[in-house]
Amino acid sequence: MSLFNKNFGRLGMPKTPKPESQKQPAPVDFTKRNDRVERYLKKYASRYVFDRFSEEYLKRGGLYFMRDVPVPLREEDLAAFRSQKGLSAMHIGENMACVMGASPTFPHTGSYIEFLRRGMSDRAAAGLVKAAKNAAEREEYDEACIRFRAALCLAPQDLAAMYGYARVCRAMYLASEDGEYIGRFKAEALEYFELTTEAHPRFPMAYYYLGYAYLNMGLYQKARLTWKGYLEHSSHPKDRREIKERIRQIADPIEIERGCNAVLAGRFAEGIAVLEPYLSSRYNDWWPLYYYLGAAYAGSDRKDEALDMFKRALKLNPSHVESMKELADIYEIDKKAELSAKYRAKAALIESGGHAHRSENDE
Repeated sequence: MSLFNKNFGRLGMPKTPKPESQKQPAPVDFTKRNDRVERYLKKYASRYVFDRFSEEYLKRGGLYFMRDVPVPLREEDLAAFRSQKGLSAMHIGENMACVMGASPTFPHTGSYIEFLRRGMSDRAAAGLVKAAKNAAEREEYDEACIRFRAALCLAPQDLAAMYGYARVCRAMYLASEDGEYIGRFKAEALEYFELTTEAHPRFPMAYYYLGYAYLNMGLYQKARLTWKGYLEHSSHPKDRREIKERIRQIADPIEIERGCNAVLAGRFAEGIAVLEPYLSSRYNDWWPLYYYLGAAYAGSDRKDEALDMFKRALKLNPSHVESMKELADIYEIDKKAELSAKYRAKAALIESGGHAHRSENDE
């Protein structure tokens, strides 16, 4: 089953909600943004060769902005392009869309956008979105991604293009095992789910997936607030039941997160009061609980309890550098130089790309 077929409309686009009553945020220029994934798609632009329109064609179509602009062609297009009959503007526009979708920073993307807008008006983005969704349902994710990106170059706040791009980025990282690839596409998906909720606040499915993205990042309060946005705008009974259950399930993690935030803000007594009861709960194997309690105890001058918490955090997560550094600091204050040096060395090893191993001699 495709990763891509949940809640798209019959033609592969989300159903358009009622017009927004509030002012939309300024659109993001897709050709100038921090593009995390172009490196994986740019290779598709290299499958094209380039030629130029004749002066006669430019004059006949009033396309002087295309003078000296390279026109992308496949090898099999060359003969037809140079023939008396030529290639259709639709075919040429399709090639341009693929180049700018693969590489929005291509030097002539602006001219390609103008060519497509003149030739197809507002139909260009819709056609690209439809083709992108069809490719995604065939699990041809690179092609789908390129077409959604081309649509966003043309129409940066188009609902179907924004949501579709977020969805296909999500499908791409779920289908990968490469850590850097996953991280980059995950960040793209997160950004575009967020942008979709901002530009189209009545569209529920962006909230649905964004909530899960926050959940997977351990941002439980943000997940709850996002899912409340979903419940406010969705009327789908099955998904509403699912999200209500998810909100119920994260009630304790939200409270733990509140305690951790109190520790981060230096409100150590509050953090301790919130977090200590969870030591005897089903969350007693969650290493951040011990780390944040350790930080709160250390900030409250309760060194022995802090040492115990940091050691327990490392037992559950032997590579946690911050716990090692906290232990080193405490041992340095206690003038236990050997133990302090040991934990600093372990932290340095992890930070340099090595691995820490717990031994029987570890405290």
